[in-house]
Amino acid sequence: MFSTRFSARAAAVVMGLSATGALAPAAEASVFTAQPVIEQNFVMVAAPIGSSARSQLNIYEQVSQKRPCFKEHAGSPTVVNPLLSEFDFSGICSRYVDSNGYSVRIGNEDKGTSYRLSVVKEAGDVKLMAISSSGREGAASYVVARAGGDGAGFLKLSFEPGWELRRRQYGNRGLGHLYLYRQSADQAVASAGVN
Repeated sequence: MFSTRFSARAAAVVMGLSATGALAPAAEASVFTAQPVIEQNFVMVAAPIGSSARSQLNIYEQVSQKRPCFKEHAGSPTVVNPLLSEFDFSGICSRYVDSNGYSVRIGNEDKGTSYRLSVVKEAGDVKLMAISSSGREGAASYVVARAGGDGAGFLKLSFEPGWELRRRQYGNRGLGHLYLYRQSADQAVASAGVN
């Protein structure tokens, strides 16, 4: 019985969860690290949500070279064809489609509970924003990536300077969670008034 309780508690710490199941940011800051990835194996897209005009962030990863997971079409903005939707991509591709698969990290601090990632269409562009969840008026939101224009379909998002993808790591073990990472919040492109 003791070992079962210990195992559950250890698993909760590894997953960044408190005993109540809530995220524990302080534990994540000290337990997990952020390791660089081979960025050409990944593509970030603003993926349409059903038939609405809204989009959400999807990240696709080429895990093996057995077959392509996505294809980019030249243009501005760049349209991406998510080929992984056409076959059983187990062991070939990974996809990250919500906050279980990705979060914001700045330096050694995981911001997954204090910032949400949202795709916003404005001024003829599609932007990926890190928006403060605090609800405080005037709280900074950051432009993380842009499509470089507006259009239909799956649009490639390219990082703003200073942002990159990193993998959450526990000890020497890479986990199935990605960080949209920057070293510090200084000089990040801030945008006020986005909710």
